[in-house]
Amino acid sequence: MRMLEAAHQLMGELMNIHIAWRGIRNFMSVQNENPELLKAQYRAFTRQMPMMYFILLSSTWALAMTHMRIAPAWLTLGVPVLLTGCCLLRVIFWLRTRNSDPSPDLAHAALLRTNRLAGGIAMAFTLWSFALIPYGDAYTRSHVAFYMAITVISCIFCLMYVRSAAFIVTLIVNGAFIAFFASTAQPTFVAIAINVLLVCTGMMSILLTNYRNFESMVVSKQQSEALSCENFRLANLDSLTGLGNRRAFFAELETELARAQADGVRLALGVMDLDGFKPVNDLYGHSVGDRLLAEVAARLSITLTASTAFRLGGDEFAIIAPLPPENTQMVINANAIAAKLREPYRLPEGTVHISASMGIAVFPELALNCEQLFERADYALYHAKKKQRGGAVLFDSDHEYQINFEAKIESALKQADLENELSVVFQPIIDVRGPQTIGFEALARWDSPQLGKISPACFIPIAERAGIVGSLTKPLLWKALAAASLWGPSLRLSFNLSAHDLNSNDSVLMLVGIIQRSGFDPKRLDLEITETAFAHDFEQVTQSVETLRRLGCGISLDDFGTGYSSLTRLHALPLTKFKIDRSFVKDLHLRPSSYKIVKSLLALSADMGLDCVIEGVETEEELAALTALGGTSVQGYLFAPPLLEHEAAKFAAEPSGANLRIAV
Repeated sequence: MRMLEAAHQLMGELMNIHIAWRGIRNFMSVQNENPELLKAQYRAFTRQMPMMYFILLSSTWALAMTHMRIAPAWLTLGVPVLLTGCCLLRVIFWLRTRNSDPSPDLAHAALLRTNRLAGGIAMAFTLWSFALIPYGDAYTRSHVAFYMAITVISCIFCLMYVRSAAFIVTLIVNGAFIAFFASTAQPTFVAIAINVLLVCTGMMSILLTNYRNFESMVVSKQQSEALSCENFRLANLDSLTGLGNRRAFFAELETELARAQADGVRLALGVMDLDGFKPVNDLYGHSVGDRLLAEVAARLSITLTASTAFRLGGDEFAIIAPLPPENTQMVINANAIAAKLREPYRLPEGTVHISASMGIAVFPELALNCEQLFERADYALYHAKKKQRGGAVLFDSDHEYQINFEAKIESALKQADLENELSVVFQPIIDVRGPQTIGFEALARWDSPQLGKISPACFIPIAERAGIVGSLTKPLLWKALAAASLWGPSLRLSFNLSAHDLNSNDSVLMLVGIIQRSGFDPKRLDLEITETAFAHDFEQVTQSVETLRRLGCGISLDDFGTGYSSLTRLHALPLTKFKIDRSFVKDLHLRPSSYKIVKSLLALSADMGLDCVIEGVETEEELAALTALGGTSVQGYLFAPPLLEHEAAKFAAEPSGANLRIAV
């Protein structure tokens, strides 16, 4: 039993010795666990080592000079020259690597080499110093003692960033120094030895403290940089989808564009918008909308190989494609992406169907910088949503011509005398049961001195995009109300408002002021808004519409069925009337799908207690089909084109039941 206990005790002591030895070995070696610390030590060394060798060599040659006449030449010249040559090689090495950024492996190898050389160089200079002691008198021996003590202190300071090298030099040089001079039994030398021992002990303590501070500083810098990198990553990441955000997109676009310019290659940019996302968001809620966006991002990430996707915000995405294929293939690829995004999304709440429209612009074709590339891709997206919804449109020379033309229109609008250049025409709204005229829709016209007559389908959207449509609304509403004030009391006026007219309290107050000052009865005024008007800021638009309803105005939803509004939102609006768009009326009698849609919309308006006006009636067949469905209020070229003010007054004066038609 005692032997077993003794064996356990011996094993424990051996284990402690092993642990202690491993700790000493680690302490006296260069560790490589922290690559950044290795690089920091290396960079500090490249600045310190040349200075250390300069101090060492200057002190060595000073000592050699004092022994020149009393010691052999091989000691005073040969050995110093040899040592100087070795040191100069190291100085050259450190000077050459002073401005380099080494890899962790290279830094570790260099520091290990320094660690090994420290012992050899310290041993060489120590032996040379002891070799000089027998020569000369007490003064020269004191010089040797001074040389060894002061030189090792300077070396400690220069080697402080590699703890093990500083300890090796101290142990070899000062260990030998203290042992030798203490053994002389000469009181002065013994006192010097004790003094050097105390100084070196203090120096080692300071060195350890400074090294720990240096290590802590490097680690703190690492942590700070890691935190900064993480903050930068989060600042450039869309947390919902995991894609880069708008900030990351523009930074990457600038980088890729600079690379494309330098390499003389093409760069493509696609800007994409989801069609039908807003109704999903409205119907199922924001959480489902968020999951849908995440699924769209996942499909994009899987589909794209050489390109990078970003989420710009809302349901808008962008794709940067370096080295794109030729244009035809690029559009085919973009349509393939759109087709992938059209596939059903199976969510817990139900299966969702959406599509994606994309606009594409290519550098250097028709776009030379980031701003042009993005603006032209966005312009192509606008055309895709307008004419090729769910597909891709490549910005081309026709679009560039259109941009230049629209820029001229925008410039002319901003400089126009709107009071004199804008006018209003009126298209009759007919109750087919009479038939009789029940009102007119006011339509804008612009006759520019520079550009001539410009269609409202052209200049109104431009004014909306430029944010100046409010300056058009004011004179147009004044003119329309002034003309309608001369009509009979039974006739109503319909006037179109833009989304910008409803997106602020100031705009609504301006409308209210114009209506009140006109003297026209607000109860005879129908203000028409489109579904897109309340797609931007539903709460603000609702508040604006309620203000106008309190004034007595009717609110008509124009082009109903062509947008993506939800019935929930429609029910929340204080509407008084629907207007069915011409796209559903055209060849109604020949298209069963249009027939069913119009039938459903008429039934919906009846169920909601709303009037319904059918736009764009141009043939007798269309009118007959609409009458059979129960439609009563219509407008279109079958009855009259838009009329000038005096023509509208004459048309309205036609007696009830007369042939209310004007040849077009």
